[in-house]
Amino acid sequence: MDASWISWFCRLRGNEFFCEVEETWVQDDFNLCNIAQHVPYYDDALDMILDVESTRMNAMSEEQTELVESAAELLYGFVHARYILTSRGMAAMYAKYKNADFGRCPRVLCKGQPVLPVGQSDNARATTVNVFCPRCKDLFFPKSSRQGNLDGAYFGTTFCHMFLMTYPDLIVAPEDGGAVGAAGAAGAAARGRDGGGDGGYVPRVFGFRISKLSHYFGGDGEPGRRRAKLAADKAAAASGRGAAPNGKGTARPKPPPPSGAPGAGDGAGGAGAAR
Repeated sequence: MDASWISWFCRLRGNEFFCEVEETWVQDDFNLCNIAQHVPYYDDALDMILDVESTRMNAMSEEQTELVESAAELLYGFVHARYILTSRGMAAMYAKYKNADFGRCPRVLCKGQPVLPVGQSDNARATTVNVFCPRCKDLFFPKSSRQGNLDGAYFGTTFCHMFLMTYPDLIVAPEDGGAVGAAGAAGAAARGRDGGGDGGYVPRVFGFRISKLSHYFGGDGEPGRRRAKLAADKAAAASGRGAAPNGKGTARPKPPPPSGAPGAGDGAGGAGAAR
């Protein structure tokens, strides 16, 4: 029996980053919502991916067939980017990650850490694919130039970070005493605070920056939040927005008591009342 189009496509040299999307998943129209507007020859491309025989395809010229093949690659890339965000898709990518099919980090101190594919844009033809190292949290070009020509949108900006959150045991500490990982995490967190204005890479999940207090950056969740809140309260007090601790800052003066209230009047009266 001949291999399916999906199996054939994923086995092409340079397409090793792709996992095989289940045909039943592709056949569900819900999973393909809003993709048609971005893919020319959408119906013909979908028929090609699903190995559906079409009289229209048989009647096409060689040039038209090449256009449909290109559209099928684009369509499969968009479908793939969605599929790998599902539990079944992540399981398929997990097997490839454990086999180091995506390559290894070129940084010496990362000790051959397996990497994950990531795009810097969810829009097609914006950037080519990069690989992300879970140890140093930095981006690199794929080792293979063929793989490096893949569109980054076929893997998206979210997958690799959601993958690590789904499998937190894969978030590894560096073996150099924390220098590499700490520097990468601190740099990413700093870029997250300032919006990445320095052009650095900011990990995002569905467009949202990942909190620097999360386990993703080596934080400790709720205890970290409590410490951050305590530090913010101390800073607010020191700046004069509240009672100044240890005599620092300017405390707000107490308002005078209303007329007739206990303690109102001159000092002598107050002293007499005290006696």
